Amino acid sequence: MRPIRGVLFDKDGTLVDFQATWSAVARAMALEAVEGDAARARDLLTLAGFDENTGSFVADSVFAAGTNEDVVRLWHPALEGESLTARVGQYEAYTSAAGAASAVPVAGVLPALRSLRDAGYLLGLATNDSADGAERTVKALGVADLFSATLGYDSVKNPKPAPDMVHRFAQLNGLEASEMAFVGDNAHDMAAGRAAGCGLVVGVLSGTGRRETLEPLADVILASVAELPAFLAGR
Repeated sequence: MRPIRGVLFDKDGTLVDFQATWSAVARAMALEAVEGDAARARDLLTLAGFDENTGSFVADSVFAAGTNEDVVRLWHPALEGESLTARVGQYEAYTSAAGAASAVPVAGVLPALRSLRDAGYLLGLATNDSADGAERTVKALGVADLFSATLGYDSVKNPKPAPDMVHRFAQLNGLEASEMAFVGDNAHDMAAGRAAGCGLVVGVLSGTGRRETLEPLADVILASVAELPAFLAGR
């Protein structure tokens, strides 16, 4: 078992409180998509994975785990070519700014990140948000200096659950995947870590994922990233 030298984190639900950060943003996006029709906006949100009964997004749903392009294709299935590209660009611009402005960290995560960096770990971000959105968010949270790479779905050829972001982070930092831990709150995060051959795959229960969906692919399940420094220290 090789020692862990780098830790790659998912963003939403792992470092950022998903519901607190994205619920209002998602509602605004849906309303804009249907020109203010509240009933149709609710239908779009349900289609993207919002559960009206719980007031939260379903684990591994399109909004919880997909990219902006996935959302556009779901909500605007008739778009193609330049129209599709333009709409994706609009969503990218909006979510990059609004997501960063609304970002609420999971409790205890920011000091945990500083503790891990002080302990010598190389830290990275791997999100199915855009790279611009990811960079704006870590800046808004005041932790941009802790990350040696911030990767979005548009940083690589294939987004999660493909292993491309893991391989890119490893390449940028001179690491082997077996020297890295991948931490996330959804099954696609666990699948990316497994596909890349990460030395440790960590599921956290701070996001939209559930223990039963994470356990089949995770090496360990933690309540949140706040528990990670102690876990790695005692490993």
